[in-house]
Amino acid sequence: MTNKSSQINFKKYLRWFWILVLCPFVFIFLLLFLASFGVFGKLPETIQLENPISNTATEVISSDGKVIGKFYSENRTNVTFNHFSPYLVDALVATEDARFYSHSGIDFKALVRAIVGRGKDGGGSTLTQQLAKMLFSDRPSSKLERLSQKIKEWIIATRLEKKYTKEEIMAMYLNKFDFLNQAVGIQSAAKIYFNTTPDSLNLQQAAMLVGMAKNPALFNPLRRMDTTLHRRNVVMMQMVNYGFLTKEKYDSLKTLPLGLDYQPESHNEGIATYFREYLRDNFLKKWVEANPKADGSKYDIYRDGLKIYTTIDSRLQKHAEQAVMEHMKSLQQKFEKLEGKKKTFPFVRRMEGDKSIDETMQKTLTTAMKRSERWRKMKKAGFSEDDMIKSFQVPDTMKVFSWKGDFDTIMTPWDSIRYYKKFLQTGFVSIEPQTGFVKAWVGGINYKHFQFDHAKVGARQVGSTFKPIIYSLAIQEGWSPCTKIPNVPVTIHFDDKDWTPHNSTPKKFDGQMMTIKRALAMSVNYVTAYIMKQFGPEAAVTVARRLGITAKLDPYPSICLGTPDITVFEMVSAYSAFANKGTWNEPIFVTRIEDRNGKVLAEFIPKKMEVMDEEKAYVMLEMLKGVTQFGTGVGLRGAPFNFTSPIAGKTGTTQHNADGWFMGITPDLVSGCWVGGDDPIIHFVNMEEGQGSKMALPIWGLYMKKVWTDPKLKISKGDFQKPSKKITIELNCPKETDDGVDPYDNMTPSIEEDIY
Repeated sequence: MTNKSSQINFKKYLRWFWILVLCPFVFIFLLLFLASFGVFGKLPETIQLENPISNTATEVISSDGKVIGKFYSENRTNVTFNHFSPYLVDALVATEDARFYSHSGIDFKALVRAIVGRGKDGGGSTLTQQLAKMLFSDRPSSKLERLSQKIKEWIIATRLEKKYTKEEIMAMYLNKFDFLNQAVGIQSAAKIYFNTTPDSLNLQQAAMLVGMAKNPALFNPLRRMDTTLHRRNVVMMQMVNYGFLTKEKYDSLKTLPLGLDYQPESHNEGIATYFREYLRDNFLKKWVEANPKADGSKYDIYRDGLKIYTTIDSRLQKHAEQAVMEHMKSLQQKFEKLEGKKKTFPFVRRMEGDKSIDETMQKTLTTAMKRSERWRKMKKAGFSEDDMIKSFQVPDTMKVFSWKGDFDTIMTPWDSIRYYKKFLQTGFVSIEPQTGFVKAWVGGINYKHFQFDHAKVGARQVGSTFKPIIYSLAIQEGWSPCTKIPNVPVTIHFDDKDWTPHNSTPKKFDGQMMTIKRALAMSVNYVTAYIMKQFGPEAAVTVARRLGITAKLDPYPSICLGTPDITVFEMVSAYSAFANKGTWNEPIFVTRIEDRNGKVLAEFIPKKMEVMDEEKAYVMLEMLKGVTQFGTGVGLRGAPFNFTSPIAGKTGTTQHNADGWFMGITPDLVSGCWVGGDDPIIHFVNMEEGQGSKMALPIWGLYMKKVWTDPKLKISKGDFQKPSKKITIELNCPKETDDGVDPYDNMTPSIEEDIY
C-alpha cells in the first residue's frame, strides 16, 4: 500500500510540476492568441506591414547629382541593405541582437534571461521587436499598457519576419532610428556626423552610431563626447566577443577620438539656401496645389520623399557663394571706413541740402520694425501697437551677424534693426544660355540672418544695364556698331513734357561724333537718348517683353537709362538671348520631380522665343565686348583678374550710387550681379566707390576666375561662335577721327553713369 500510495503521490507531484512549468508558456500562448485577434488593441493590417508609414525627406538634387538640400518633418532618406558598411551590420548584430539571423522575431533565450535577471542584462528585445515598436506602437502610460504593448510587439515582430528578409528588417530599423540633431535614419546620421555615406562608414564610425541606439539622448556625441566615446568602445568590445573584431585591432582603435565631421542640415544652412527657399515657398507650393495625387490628396514635401532634380550645379553654386563672400566682406569694410563715421550711418543724405534725412531714416526703420518676425508674433499674440513699439526699446540678449562670425551681444531690437541695415546686400544669378538652365543662385550675403532674396524676389533700378535693350532696337533696324552719333544733349518731348538727360562721361568728349559701340562701352547717356528718340519707349518695352522681362515697364523715355525696377534673375535671362544666337529660353531651375519610388511625376522644358536673328545677336555681343575692352568694364583686364578671354558685358549704376550692377556674358554662362543697400537711402556717397564696376563687377570676376580654373567644369574661355551665314553688318570700325588718332584709346573710364 505504501508503495502504491507513494506512486500516486509522485504522479500527483509530477502532474503539478508540469502544470507549473507549462502554465507560463500556455499563458503566454493564450495571450499571444488573444492579441493576434486584437483583444489588447488593434494590430496593423497586412497592407500596413507591407507599407509601413515612414516620413521621408524630399531631396533637392543638383544637376551634377549632389543632394544640396532637404525638406522634412523628419530628416530621413531611406537606403537599402546593400548600401550599408559591413562594419555597421556586424556592430549592430553584436550589440543589439546576437542571434538576429537565427530567431523568428522573438529571441526566447534572451527573453528568459531578461525575466530571470529582471532586465539587468538587457530587455531581451530583438531588432525586429525594436522595429515593431518604432513603426506601430504608441508610448504606454501604465504598467498594464506596457505589458499590452510588449505582447503586440511580439505579434508584429513575428509577422514582420514573415513579410521581410533579415536584410530588409535591418534596413528598415536603421532607416527609422532617430540619431538626434536632425539625423533621422542612417543616411542622414552618416552625413551629419561624419560627412560620409552609410557604405563608407569605417569601423569606429559605425560603432559610435550603433552605440547611440541604446539611448541616443545619453550617447549624444555633440553633448556628451566622453560618454559616447566610452559607449563606442563598448560596442567594439562586443564585436570582439562575437568574433567580428580581433582584440589587437580593438586595442589599436579604442584610443582614437570620435573623429566627428559635423555637417548640420537645416533650411538655414548648406549651399543654395536662397534658391531652396524660393523652390519650397514658391515653386513647390504652387506645383503641389496644381498636381494632386491619384486619390485626390496633396503631396506633402515634408513627408512624401519626393526627389526634385534641379538645374543648379553644386560646383558653380559654391564658386558663386565664395565669390560673393570674398567681395562683400571687403566691400563692407570699405563702406564702413568711408561712411561709418557719419552720424546717420548707414543712412545717407541723398541730395545736398536735404533736411529730411532723420525723417526718412525713422520711416525706414519703422517699416522694417513692422515687417519683422518679432512684430508679427506679438501682433498674432494680441499685443497692442503701443506695447509692441515699447518692446523694441527693451535691451535683450541676441546673437547677431558679422563678417567675422556671429557673436552674442545685448541691444534693443530697434538698434538691431539699424545694425543690420548697415550691411550691403547682393543678388547673383548664372544661367546657361543654350538651355535656360539656372546654374547658380545667390540671394544675399547670409540666409540665416538676411532671408530676403535679392536674386529672384527683390527688384531694383537697373541703370545702364538696360541700355543694350535700347541699342538692340537700332541693330535690328540695320544700324552698324560703327554708326556715328553726335555726343550732344538730346531733348525728347513726351506726354507734354521735355526730358533732357545729362552725361557723366568726361566733358571733353561732348560735342564729338562717337560710334554707338563706343557710346555703349562708355555708357554715354546722350547717345542712348538719341536712339530712344528714334524708336520710342513703346518699342523698347516690346523688345524687353520678348526678352522675358515681366516687371512693370512704363513706356517713358527715361527707361532708356534704366529707371525700371527689375530682378537680377530677369536681367540675366534677357542677356542670355544675345549669347544664344538671338533666341530667348525661359529660365528654369527644375527639370523633373519624382516620387519616392522613382516614378516621374513632372518634367519641365523651357519655352523658347526668337527675339532677333543670329547675325543681330552676334553684333550685339561684339558691341558688348567693347565694354570690357575699353569701356566701363575694363577693370576685368587688369589685376586681380587679368582676363584675356572674350567677355561681353555691361555695368550699371543708378542715381546717387544706390545700385551697382554688372552683367557678364561668355559662350557658356551668362551671369549678373546687383549690389546695394536694403534701401536706396543706404549707399556710397563717393561715386568712385559706388559705381557698378566697383560694387558688382568684382563678384562676377571672382566667380569666373574660380569657374575657369576648375578643371572639372570645362567652361569655355573661347570666343563666341560666328553666324553660319556671312555677316553683312560692319563690325571693324575705323578710328574715330580723320587723323587716325582715337581720343578714347588711352582713356580708362572711372566714372559710371547716373540716371537723371
